Amino acid sequence: MAEKNRYESPLCSRYASDRMQYIFSPDFKFSTWRRLWIALAESEQELGLDITDAQIAQMREHVYDIDYANAAQYEKKLRHDVMAHIHAYGDVCPKAMPIIHLGATSCYVGDNTDIIQMREGLLQIKKLLVNAIQAFSTFALQNKDVPTLAFTHFQAAQPTTVGKRACMWTQDLLMDLERLDFEFSRLKLLGCKGTTGTGASFLSLFEGDEAKVRDLEIRIAHKMGFDACLPISGQTYTRKVDSFILNVLAGIAQSASKFANDMRLLVHLKEMDEPFEAGQVGSSAMAYKRNPMRSERICSLARYILNDVKNAADTAAVQWLERTLDDSANRRISIPEAFLATDAILTLMINIISSCRVYPNVMRRHLNEELPFIATENILMHAVSAGGDRQELHEAIRQYSVETASRIKLEGGDNDLLQKLRADARFHLDDDALSEILDIRKFIGLAPQQAEQYIAQYVQPVLEENHALLGVEAQVNV
Repeated sequence: MAEKNRYESPLCSRYASDRMQYIFSPDFKFSTWRRLWIALAESEQELGLDITDAQIAQMREHVYDIDYANAAQYEKKLRHDVMAHIHAYGDVCPKAMPIIHLGATSCYVGDNTDIIQMREGLLQIKKLLVNAIQAFSTFALQNKDVPTLAFTHFQAAQPTTVGKRACMWTQDLLMDLERLDFEFSRLKLLGCKGTTGTGASFLSLFEGDEAKVRDLEIRIAHKMGFDACLPISGQTYTRKVDSFILNVLAGIAQSASKFANDMRLLVHLKEMDEPFEAGQVGSSAMAYKRNPMRSERICSLARYILNDVKNAADTAAVQWLERTLDDSANRRISIPEAFLATDAILTLMINIISSCRVYPNVMRRHLNEELPFIATENILMHAVSAGGDRQELHEAIRQYSVETASRIKLEGGDNDLLQKLRADARFHLDDDALSEILDIRKFIGLAPQQAEQYIAQYVQPVLEENHALLGVEAQVNV
């Protein structure tokens, strides 16, 4: 059993996937530091510095066998995490110790690793996002013809379909994917520009050869899987990069929270249900309850992300000149947690929309309760076409509607507006006329066609383009 006498983050123990936890783990971080040191040494050797194959070979042999206890002892003494890991690496690579980190500053490993972690994190988020888009679009097509009452201000409005509503959720996610792709395409390494971004240390190493200093960065970028490094920096890369990326995650959180809040309302209306497992308990006191706990968790985690994103904005705004260290402690927490929380909410979204229940009969009942009011304009047109006076009929409908609404609210009675209108000879209503007027297909407009066309024209091409990312099992931990 793991130790239970110290705090552990619920993002790891309860919510986020193993993959996202690994991306922001010490193993990933410090093995990436070592890969960056190798890329630096290889590139420096290629450009003529006195670094031997044996030194690089020894470094390659010890990328993953990190002695954390030894590194911790060094850090306790040196009070510097990068120097601690240089010494720990050097202990197992004694031949290479003299050239590890040659010419570099701490941000060479720290900032470049941050960029690499965020790139890997974005790839994981993109995979989940693409699978969420597929799940939502499948749900939309399955329910494109299912009529349901639409709401504005959470008051009954004109009907729509379940599938059309799901397209609204899908469109938000598609916009998030576009923003993610944009930021991902512009992501660059910091590179190796030295203590204030001038490249002075490397210019000295290469005896004033400016071309080699520039070539060094290009070689390192390619070795680490990037096309380029930032052209300008201080000691760190501009913290606006963090802000841009966390804003992508915040956009996903907004979409997720909108969907989850809608689900909570629909569960209350008994029109939809979240997945509910056989042994699941909804309440410790009220045994009959089926609380929408997955949607509530999405809203809760999304709220955290929306507040966390301000950390990145504040950090970018308060950096001094070429750098200060007041960013470090904040970024160690705010960036990984934003990714872990986003990973969790996308997993929950896929789980909910893939396994939720839709209750068309309840939706039909709600429609029937409101349809007499909704249909009054059509009834008015029918009566006018039969020779009635439009203004007289409009006033009659208004009076009947006010009276009916008042009785429903004050007495809890049924909606008998149609019976009142049918009993009034001025409206010329019989069974055939009412049946035609109340045909729900007349009230949902183009909702089915909109859903079908939107998925075909906008969603399907994106899914085809990203087909290699499809196939995620949304495993909810608790």
